[in-house]
Amino acid sequence: MFKSLTTRIILTTITLLVCGIYLYTFFNVRHQQAQFIDSARESTELLLHTIENSIYNTMHLGNVQDVGSILAMVGQHNQLVGVRIFHPQGIILRSANPSEVGRTVGPNDYKLYQSPKNYSIFDFPPHGEVLAMVKPIYNETPCHTCHGNKARVLGILNINYSLNRTKMQMLEATRIFVFSSVAITLFLAIAISLILLKFVKRPLDSIIENMSRVENGDLSVHINYQGKDEIGRLISSFNSMVDRLDNAKKELEQIHFQQLERADRLASIGEMAAGIAHEIKNPLAGISAAVTIIKDDLGRSDPRSEILSEVLQQVQRLDKTVNDLLFFGKPSLPELACIDINEVIEKTLKFASQHRGLKNIEKRLELAPGLPTVYADGKQMQQVFLNIILNAFQAMTNGGVLTISTSRILLQERGFVKIDVADTGPGIPPQILEKIFTPFFTTKAQGTGLGLPICCKLINLHNGAIRVASNDYHGTVFTIELPACGVNELDDTRRDYEAQ
Repeated sequence: MFKSLTTRIILTTITLLVCGIYLYTFFNVRHQQAQFIDSARESTELLLHTIENSIYNTMHLGNVQDVGSILAMVGQHNQLVGVRIFHPQGIILRSANPSEVGRTVGPNDYKLYQSPKNYSIFDFPPHGEVLAMVKPIYNETPCHTCHGNKARVLGILNINYSLNRTKMQMLEATRIFVFSSVAITLFLAIAISLILLKFVKRPLDSIIENMSRVENGDLSVHINYQGKDEIGRLISSFNSMVDRLDNAKKELEQIHFQQLERADRLASIGEMAAGIAHEIKNPLAGISAAVTIIKDDLGRSDPRSEILSEVLQQVQRLDKTVNDLLFFGKPSLPELACIDINEVIEKTLKFASQHRGLKNIEKRLELAPGLPTVYADGKQMQQVFLNIILNAFQAMTNGGVLTISTSRILLQERGFVKIDVADTGPGIPPQILEKIFTPFFTTKAQGTGLGLPICCKLINLHNGAIRVASNDYHGTVFTIELPACGVNELDDTRRDYEAQ
């Protein structure tokens, strides 16, 4: 999974996102905590000033005994855990808690009085953390009547403000902020992942898939992508490369177009067979040698090497066909095997499509998936389909549609594979239709009249059937039925042939 570029980009982006949001959350939480402490300090300081003013007003009126009442009343505040006035020597003079009077003030409060600061935070069991604040009460002129003018500081006003509620507020705010950060992180991670999957992974997967098709020989692939980004330029270069490969392939295969035209001029019996053998076998040998030399000059990775290998296979097939024509009365036995008939049809149509004059002919393949294999000779079946396809091409001189379809049928409780080869040509007249499988019957100026008879012979040898239907409105349809693998009658057919 981590070998995927998209996965690595997503993980790296999410990691950086999480780290960034973590740092942002950390500093914001610290900032919020400081704000809460400042807010508590301001509240305590305001309360301290209020108490101080009340005490001054009371003492100016001479009601010294009311100071304790003021402290006791203020001490009832639920956030205050201590309100007192202590002497600069540390003895508590007045307090909201009368039991403290006369005792020594706590060491933390006294240290705070001696420090330059006027507030501090420390633990105050059992009340937890408290914010302590002190403020000296100075001996002002109105106070000289009762206290004389010698002492500069009459006492220190001390307040201990509980931070329990503040800490709860800080915790709640931190929890909300953390949850919000996690939600934002998840949302951004999902959004970034979806964006990368749509705009990066899918185009790359499309390129990989189409490159695999090109590797398998399909040079008709073309990727549609509207973007003008780097991936768009990459796809544009890929399409351009495939087009150049396709043009190179067509230029190379065009060299061998003329050899296909001879496939329809097969040899017959006797002197005609010998003459055709002389005219065809020698050029085939030259073609094979020439293509072999060209192929040897190409590297193994050159896509044209595969095309030349296909050409060599077709040359060998033509050479085998010439030998079959010499023995038309008794053709060679098929090399039977379980083959995929769809694959044979695709291969044959691909080769036959190199025939000249096919610009206005549309080729359609309607091959049923999951067909059973047929027990047949692949080369002989390719010879049959090539002959019928070339005849269809020649019938559609003004263009048309060639449709090849396959299906699975059941005949007499036995499985067969049915192949239909249909063209939209002018059709075959009835008086000719009944003679097309007759040896040496032909309507072509340069034909031998053996193409379709040989096809019929080969299909019969495979224990199959071939028939044709034609009219002026729908063209011509050749139907071939071949037994699926497992039909034992093929062995009987071979024994009957060997006994002849």
